[in-house]
Amino acid sequence: MKNLRILEASELGHGILVEADAGWVSPKDSRNEKMLREAKDMDYRNPFEFYAVLQKYDTPNRNGRTYPERILKREAENYKKAIDKGLSTSELNHPESSLIDLDRVAHLITEIWWEGNILMGKLKLLTSPGFHERGIVSTKGDQAANLMRQGVTMGVSSRGVGSLKKVGERNEVQDDFELICFDLVSSPSTPGAYLFLDNLGFLMLYLALLWLMYFGSYPIP
Repeated sequence: MKNLRILEASELGHGILVEADAGWVSPKDSRNEKMLREAKDMDYRNPFEFYAVLQKYDTPNRNGRTYPERILKREAENYKKAIDKGLSTSELNHPESSLIDLDRVAHLITEIWWEGNILMGKLKLLTSPGFHERGIVSTKGDQAANLMRQGVTMGVSSRGVGSLKKVGERNEVQDDFELICFDLVSSPSTPGAYLFLDNLGFLMLYLALLWLMYFGSYPIP
């Protein structure tokens, strides 16, 4: 897989599929205010654990790609095995590779579950003793934790290897897809894939997604 390259949003064929194209959520958006306020006040001596939207099936993302239900559920079950073995590491930002670089590992996915067609997850930032004891930023996990503590909104975006085929008006992920990890990014392509500190944050997100599904736009600008 070393010779594979990242496929652009409009490309078909076989390659690395990363879902982190441009997007923006304003810190002034009331849906984010509680998370940002708590992140600013967070004591860095405590563990950094977050709830997050990881992926969705049968929902076109900003890259114009759709992950079929059967394929994404299969890969989620496979990923649970990686979680059980402590192999569910991911990086800060998407690299230009299908391999996970241990020098860039920032967090560990500890749980995943389904809420309708939404794959939810809980992740733990892999912070160092120096960060917890003295606030020293020396690892990718420290960097992510410090960004969150400073009020930066982080996104979660999947990385995998597979093929894309045009099916109707959609670029559909094919059966050879293999999920690799869920990286932390500045803006995800899966709609609504942002971090939340508690279940209340997830509930707010879930209600916003339901509103979007039925009315086509968010009630809050």
